Amino acid sequence: MFHIDKRILNFLVIITLTIFSFAWTFFIFHKPFDWFLVLTVIALRMISSLILFKDFSLSWSKATQKTFILKSIVYITPFFLYAPYFHGEVRFALLASELFLFVFSVNFLMYSYYFIVNRSKVQKTKRVVIYGAGKAGMKLEEEFRPSKYKVRYFIDDDKIIQGRSIDGIRILSKENFKEKAKKYDLLVIAMPSATQEQINSVYKELKEYFTEIQILPSLEEILRDKDFSTQLKDISVEDLLARHPKDLDKQRIENFIKDKVVLITGAGGSIGSEISRQCKKFGAKQLILVDHSEFNLYSITDELNSNIVVPVMQTVRNFGFLEETFKKYKPEIVIHAAAYKHVPLVEGNILEGISNNIMGTKNCIDLAIKYKAEKFVLISTDKAVRPTNVMGTTKRICELYAQNINTDKNTEIVAVRFGNVLGSSGSVIPKFKSQIEKGGPITVTHPDITRYFMLIPEACELVLQAASIGKGGEIFILDMGEPIKIVDLAKNMIELSGRNEIEIEYCGLRPGEKLYEELLINDSDMKTQYESITVASPTKYDIEKLNKDIEELLVCEDKIAKLKEIVPEFNHNNLKDK
Repeated sequence: MFHIDKRILNFLVIITLTIFSFAWTFFIFHKPFDWFLVLTVIALRMISSLILFKDFSLSWSKATQKTFILKSIVYITPFFLYAPYFHGEVRFALLASELFLFVFSVNFLMYSYYFIVNRSKVQKTKRVVIYGAGKAGMKLEEEFRPSKYKVRYFIDDDKIIQGRSIDGIRILSKENFKEKAKKYDLLVIAMPSATQEQINSVYKELKEYFTEIQILPSLEEILRDKDFSTQLKDISVEDLLARHPKDLDKQRIENFIKDKVVLITGAGGSIGSEISRQCKKFGAKQLILVDHSEFNLYSITDELNSNIVVPVMQTVRNFGFLEETFKKYKPEIVIHAAAYKHVPLVEGNILEGISNNIMGTKNCIDLAIKYKAEKFVLISTDKAVRPTNVMGTTKRICELYAQNINTDKNTEIVAVRFGNVLGSSGSVIPKFKSQIEKGGPITVTHPDITRYFMLIPEACELVLQAASIGKGGEIFILDMGEPIKIVDLAKNMIELSGRNEIEIEYCGLRPGEKLYEELLINDSDMKTQYESITVASPTKYDIEKLNKDIEELLVCEDKIAKLKEIVPEFNHNNLKDK
């Protein structure tokens, strides 16, 4: 195929448009055509095009706003050479008028070429509306041009731009859009910084107008070097429930973690693995990942793929083996996420729950003190508040031990209490997804049951933030927002799946389960400098008595009675006994 050198094409454009613009300008100003002036200007423009920004090589088919600016600079620069030279011979107004006409003609020709070359030949079969007329929305509209999607409208909450348009596409308010009352194929929520309340509002108000709703990831998750359109995902229940804390202090977390040796127990679990990711992100010097599950430990080690990671396949119940790990690596920060958390399973395996949760925690705390770790962080749960099950009671005993153990001020021990995290192993959301995929029904224990929810990454970042401000002996409580009715969650998931034929069945509360969880014990809890983090009032318990009680708990026959003795507020709700 025959190709013409780019420089020759560029020079032909300069020559043709310069002659045209001067011919028109001379005609308007009633002046004779001056070849010397025209040839001088052509020569200077050619030289400028060769020297400045490699103008001759700028691609017209890939032109951007920056390209138009560069073109203008290239052809305005020679003006400051020839305008003074011809001053007195040619009117300044004539030269300026020709320059503006020439620059306009070049840019108009380039944009026309860009538009024709890039105009999609794909048939537009899908009608799409973009919610958000900011940078993300505009980028999506540009990416949709060569696709089957035809962008019909932008919707935006900013009243200043409502009623305007972007490249001929109108910007509407939600109210104006709803007045049109048509059914469209796709709504794209292009607001990476949107809050959960905003996303919920958009979904609830506009879902009836669209066959499908997709959303861009959050600012933290979005990959800026990839097309936004390839990162769109179907709106999920996690998007509707996600809470993005406004007082997340990442600088403080980095100062806490950076260049430290961090040991994480339960490192392969939902919480432990995310804390491992966060610690790597915030610059830990070394990560000692402890987990008794071979597969989980392999998975997180393979994912992190870093020479700072040391996988240790151990159970926290074996004090001797665990001590070897502490002695060898001498962690500065210990984050204890290892625990049995599934309420019905622990109800059926009480001794294992006590051994793993209480003795495992005690082993980790004792070793952190012995080997002078700077900070120990216990991951606790809302089920430790006025517990109705064995799991919650074991975690409450862990909190009591963490608060009352004598550390000689060498090790600061704190606990962080929060509710359910979205998508964790054994949680209700993966279960509901599985039931929907199988065609239902979705099983809910009770129509009034509620739970707190938070995204795993945000919960883990707040855990690290809380730990960074702890001085020892605190139980920090994360703000989980308002509790969610599980039946409403099930209904949302059915609606999002588009399988409205799926039914909800109530199967009754399971052993140890209660209708609602609590995060606070009483109203005497204190605020911290962060709105999302509160400190629970301390509970005193003689540590010698607690140690003796734990020893008796391991060997006694009636473990429920002993648990109630240690935690008087424990009101066992074992439905098997009823």
